[in-house]
Amino acid sequence: MKFPLIDIGANLGHESFDPDLPDVLRRASDAGVVFQLVTGTTLAASEKALALCRLYPNLAATAGIHPHEAAHADAGVIKGIRNLLADPLIKAVGETGLDFNRDYSPRPVQEKVFAEHLQLAVECGKPVFLHQRDAHVRFLPILKEFRDHLSGGVVHCFTDEKAALHAYLDLDMYIGITGWICDERRGQHLLELVKDIPHHRLLLETDSPYLLPRSLRPKPKSRRNEPAFLTEVLTTVANYCGRPASVVAEETTANARRLFELD
Repeated sequence: MKFPLIDIGANLGHESFDPDLPDVLRRASDAGVVFQLVTGTTLAASEKALALCRLYPNLAATAGIHPHEAAHADAGVIKGIRNLLADPLIKAVGETGLDFNRDYSPRPVQEKVFAEHLQLAVECGKPVFLHQRDAHVRFLPILKEFRDHLSGGVVHCFTDEKAALHAYLDLDMYIGITGWICDERRGQHLLELVKDIPHHRLLLETDSPYLLPRSLRPKPKSRRNEPAFLTEVLTTVANYCGRPASVVAEETTANARRLFELD
């Protein structure tokens, strides 16, 4: 049985989806995914995300610069993101935040660009779509500085520990759960932590084409994740929350519509 779901994080502009995106969207619809938020990670990716939203129904997008790309976010790039945020199909500012796991951009630059994105969100009144990996100690105070002036936001693809989770919940942030929770090697701790997320703060996402749920059977030969597999995340979350999948689907769909002001 399928239940209406919203994937709040799908990288549909990724080149792996270029050959067969209509088929990907059809499979998502057949699986019960009624709406998807297309993630913007660079200026070009954000522009492509918006273009896809104009081509296909039941899509909206985010616009922002991923922390990996922060070193390239000069004043012109930030201006470009600001211009995109005026479009009603852009529902959130991001993906933005800090990633001290890979350090593809210098940490001080990441922090500067993160703060610039938060200021953009304050100015446009749209929520933030946040990335944090191995950077909670610096991420939290920067977020706190702006939180009172933000309309809201989600810590996307949450993978951190209990203290970080509760710190974000204390700031009334939403928490996005991906197929990471289906990974028996590195996602085991999330099976218990997901129970701590209030019903009205939980969101589901695939982060496709990344993070193919390891529990998925059968696995696609390509090993590419796609929005149709959001049902595997739903099943795992529902099992460990001790609530019916239908209830979790209804709650998370309502949460996504509320946070991102989706029709």
